Amino acid sequence: MPTTFTPGPVRVQVPATSANLGPGFDALGLALGRHDDVTAEVTGGGVRVSVTGEGAGELPSDERHLIVTAMRATFDALGAQPAGLALECVNRIPQARGLGSSSAAIVAGVLAARALVADGEQRMDDDAALRLAAELEGHPDNVAPCLLGGFTIAWTEPGGARAVSLPVAPAVRPTVFVPAERGLTSVARAALPATVPHADAASNAGRAALLVHALTADPALLLPATVDRLHQDQRAPGMPGTAALVAALRAADVAAVVSGAGPTVLALSEVPAGFQAGTDWRRWELPIDVSGARVIRGRL
Repeated sequence: MPTTFTPGPVRVQVPATSANLGPGFDALGLALGRHDDVTAEVTGGGVRVSVTGEGAGELPSDERHLIVTAMRATFDALGAQPAGLALECVNRIPQARGLGSSSAAIVAGVLAARALVADGEQRMDDDAALRLAAELEGHPDNVAPCLLGGFTIAWTEPGGARAVSLPVAPAVRPTVFVPAERGLTSVARAALPATVPHADAASNAGRAALLVHALTADPALLLPATVDRLHQDQRAPGMPGTAALVAALRAADVAAVVSGAGPTVLALSEVPAGFQAGTDWRRWELPIDVSGARVIRGRL
């Protein structure tokens, strides 16, 4: 069947995300109310990408942009490539800080490309979009909440990634502390050992299960539910400021964790009014995004 591209632009709004949430390594994620907006349109030739906000002047403005890479992969899956593309990106998610900027770009690209194909949703349903996004990202813990919204549990089967989204208890009000320094997931993963003690794996399994209950039903248990023994201590030498802030918050009875691969810190319980993180940190109180990525026809 020939592919028909839709006329005019499509806009995709994608939320920031925080993955791992302490013990839920590569499995648990949360969508946060800070968004990137991407407007995409098929053109007669060439690729043009404009970026304002976070990453402006640094991100590629051509085929090398991650959104374009994701769009190309999606068009391939749908059976056709357009002659050209024009993208306008308004970025509010900090780059390389542990808030899912790369997953947001991938999800935006997948959904934009699907929306630009006349029967894209019939050819690629949401489950297939998740599988493709997770394949492009390498793991599903950030792309799942970005797509689905809310609190997600993601896993990978032989056929690809799957995920479910669960409602979060109203008392959970996340706060993020974003440093000026950046971090790369690849570097953070390189700090992890190839094997872990059985006792550590068992501890994290129990805490991750408890975290599901704490986030959805009993936030009073968030502090013990966010204890991790698999990745945070191992990554601490590479981001000492992050480790120190997590420790200070937890000493104040705040359920604080490293957001994704860091260096951002995520607090899942209320931060005391007098707590001072220091001038090196931007502090944002963010709502939970319950709807996930949205496709809207037209420009901003």
